[in-house]
Amino acid sequence: MLLPIFLIVLVDILAFTLVIPLLAIYAENLGATPFVATLLVSVFAVCQLVSGPLIGRISDRVGRKPMLIISQVGTLLGLLVMGSANSLWLLFVGRMLDGATAGNLSLAQAYIADNTKPEHRARSFAIIGIAFGLGFFLGPSMAGYLSQYGLHVPFHVAAGLSLLSIVCTVVLLPNQAPVARPSSADTGPGGERLALTDWATYAQYFERPVLAGLLLQFLLFGFAFTTFTSGFALFAERTFRWRDQPFTPREIGYLFAYAGFLGIILQGGLIGRLVKRFGEPTLVTAGFVSMGAGFILLGITDQVPMLIVVATLVAFGHGVLRPTLTSLISQSADPSEQGVVLGLGQSLTSLSLVLAPPLGGWLIGMGHLSTWAYVAAVASALGWIAKGWGSSRAMVLRSAE
Repeated sequence: MLLPIFLIVLVDILAFTLVIPLLAIYAENLGATPFVATLLVSVFAVCQLVSGPLIGRISDRVGRKPMLIISQVGTLLGLLVMGSANSLWLLFVGRMLDGATAGNLSLAQAYIADNTKPEHRARSFAIIGIAFGLGFFLGPSMAGYLSQYGLHVPFHVAAGLSLLSIVCTVVLLPNQAPVARPSSADTGPGGERLALTDWATYAQYFERPVLAGLLLQFLLFGFAFTTFTSGFALFAERTFRWRDQPFTPREIGYLFAYAGFLGIILQGGLIGRLVKRFGEPTLVTAGFVSMGAGFILLGITDQVPMLIVVATLVAFGHGVLRPTLTSLISQSADPSEQGVVLGLGQSLTSLSLVLAPPLGGWLIGMGHLSTWAYVAAVASALGWIAKGWGSSRAMVLRSAE
């Protein structure tokens, strides 16, 4: 069972990371302004926010495998449309197709949770972390190399990988009977995705001081990192030069690959040692400081060597913040709430994908390049401050009791 799940997640991440380094530049070549180009990220996230919970609930009734296949077919069609797009509106159609059926990762996680005993889940879910690391290293590397043959080529290669993923699912993944589970059940690290209109469910978790602070930190972390990833290609081609030529998707892809390689090192065991030695709260502080410092440097430099330093700082910050914040959020909720609380974290990530790219695209389009980087730095600083806000609020409430 784990081999097809590993292949599904790896191919899904590869397809995603093949596209991200060049999507905005691809849109610019079709006539998009920076603001419109970054909307491609937001449109995908909005479609995913709306459709994600629905796909998950349907999979509870009909089984994970059928919905996983539907989700993968949607990704394949979206990539084919984007790779063949000769107009901007077709590029948006492709992104909407992909976003409206996006659920590969969540469904793969749910499949593992359904078919693995609780005591074996941590080991089983580790394969998803491995697939993530490999995908974020190999995908941008491939994008950087393939883009020199045309910006449409990575999209077609990603579509081919998506087709391979579908074949793996159909042939290798065992069928599974539908499993109906209550909303309070443990759905594993993927979490149960909340619907966009579940305001009451959102609110009750933000009424808990410590958890509210952690969730706010997770949102600010996502906002800062999404600002960087969604706008960096546009920023880099306007700021950096390699061999007297402006940065192209090739250089951008290779830089993302370098950051992905650092992520593999962190996820390959270093993060566990760091947690044991320093503790998760200290690493959260270090992560926000590292990301913030990287974004400040990004706003004041146009030199490639300093850009490597920036990528190192941001990769370290991302590599420690995502797992440590997720762990702290999980520890702040009852076992019966794990799925919903972790799903709430995913929804906050999607919210950052909706909000951050248009702001960054507008700033870059207006020529405020350094300001774009400083916005990400401010979000990182607020993320660090939010830790103290949650703790202070908890102390005030305890003293009032």
